[in-house]
Amino acid sequence: MATKKTIKKDESAATSTRTKRKLDAGTLYVEATYNNTKVSLADTSGNVVTWSSSGSLGFSGAKKGTPFAAAKVGELIGERAGNMGCKEVSVVVSGVGAGRESSIRAFATKGIHITGIKDNTPVPHNGPRPPKARRI
Repeated sequence: MATKKTIKKDESAATSTRTKRKLDAGTLYVEATYNNTKVSLADTSGNVVTWSSSGSLGFSGAKKGTPFAAAKVGELIGERAGNMGCKEVSVVVSGVGAGRESSIRAFATKGIHITGIKDNTPVPHNGPRPPKARRI
């Protein structure tokens, strides 16, 4: 009976692909819906460098929309941004979910300066014409 060779996966290789890119300043996009919170970090020209969401961290169901899950996402992105050497970001927030503020606060705890916060939430104004009334 032959012995099996087990090849151990080098975990540092997975993290080194993220740290190869150097970033001085960028834009943090926060999309907070009722069901999930997505956070992405882009460079100054708008190319997304890293992203995460509360669903990708393992939260499922109603727990994805909580401020706690959003804070965990903000901490993770803040840590990745710090590894890339990011010093300052401007934040663009979209959506009305519970994770709007908590994800930004958790990101700021990693020592990255926030230059400004812009709210880009779509607001309906009047909308399309309603359908004709039913006649019975």
